[in-house]
Amino acid sequence: MSIPRRFLPTISSLRALEAVDRLGSAVAAARDLDLTHSAVSRQLKSLEEQLGVNLLTREGKGLRLTSAGRRYARSVRHCLDDLARASLQLRAAGDRNGLNLAVPLTFGLYWLAPHLRAFLVENPTVHLNQSTRNSAFDFAAEKFDAAVHFGAPDWPGVEFLPLAQNRLVPVASPNAGFPPEATPRDLLDMPLLHLASRPGAWESWFLQQEVVPGTLRGPLFDQFLSLCDAALAGQGVALLPDFLTDGQLDAGRLIRMGPSFQDSGNSYFLVWPQEAEPTPELQLLIEFLRERGTIRSQRPTRSFASTVA
Repeated sequence: MSIPRRFLPTISSLRALEAVDRLGSAVAAARDLDLTHSAVSRQLKSLEEQLGVNLLTREGKGLRLTSAGRRYARSVRHCLDDLARASLQLRAAGDRNGLNLAVPLTFGLYWLAPHLRAFLVENPTVHLNQSTRNSAFDFAAEKFDAAVHFGAPDWPGVEFLPLAQNRLVPVASPNAGFPPEATPRDLLDMPLLHLASRPGAWESWFLQQEVVPGTLRGPLFDQFLSLCDAALAGQGVALLPDFLTDGQLDAGRLIRMGPSFQDSGNSYFLVWPQEAEPTPELQLLIEFLRERGTIRSQRPTRSFASTVA
């Protein structure tokens, strides 16, 4: 049921409340909003009168939000953030139709970007907005049309379109001094670099090579990009996705240190809410990616033997 708009407070009074909560005082809020202190006080008094609830209490010469005021300010902040985001997206898109995607950083830069570039060439009226997300979230709260999900198809309440398999390659800098003809067992004696979000990746790789790994130690990194940078700097051997390593291998900045590892339990998926009909722009993207057969169109991974022959 829609609430009559006449009951809604003014944007200016809501901005004043949010600023006081965020900055801690009416003086700081006035400075932030480019208003006088008295103007902010009037906005807050008007808001209290309209709502019939005490939102602030006087504390010395200043004001402090009540518990009700703090709760309301948090809700107001989310609404103002949504309004600001929608306004910026509309301003950027102009008359074009918007499509909002959430994508993991490295996958978005190195795998998805070329596909999106081709999609936008075919669909120039679509305005694409992207934000970085590395884990599942609530579509109702985040306001995205779709997202890229890594893992098993276990995100409740969404549809899945497979995009890319998770193929990992052990690599190192040629300047690190590691023997390129090293066997998988030899890697146990080398510094191994780990991704914090995939703590079992190296163990799975060794087991696939029929090597008992034991306890694997080494520095942790929170992003594939920083993990790749560490490998390029010669800090150790990294297990990286092939979409990130192909260019570095071709340029000779990295060398293979063993066979690739296919993590059959995890893949990259495009996901979107089941409960909502895809927007026309999202439907275009879904069909574009589905027709390209993207999970089958990955660059073939060269055999390890061919790289050391």
